[in-house]
Amino acid sequence: MSKQEVVVGGCCPGLLSETLGEAQAVELAKVFKALGDPVRLRLLSMIASREGGEVCVCDLTPAFDLSQPTISHHLKLLRQAGLIDCERRGTWVYYWLLPETTDRLAGILTRRPGRSVTAEASA
Repeated sequence: MSKQEVVVGGCCPGLLSETLGEAQAVELAKVFKALGDPVRLRLLSMIASREGGEVCVCDLTPAFDLSQPTISHHLKLLRQAGLIDCERRGTWVYYWLLPETTDRLAGILTRRPGRSVTAEASA
């Protein structure tokens, strides 16, 4: 069994295969709420697809017809949901995706009764 199979199979029950506990539902709701806004979805996509794996906030802000504080607020919500992280370098802040969170979401959403862990890891 590969490491990926262990992580996907052993991390947590799938949304479609077992009833969520209250604590897990609260945690997942925060992530889904963060993803439930078109601006945040675009920001996450821009960060995740960036060559080199990170992007400066100075490259994100011009893509939107929003103020810098509004963009910062959206980025803060993505950070609080555990989807991205950041680091200040001088006057700029650089952001990157936390793939373990998106991988976990993918695993939770795709685990179904009767589907093997090996099939999920190769999907």
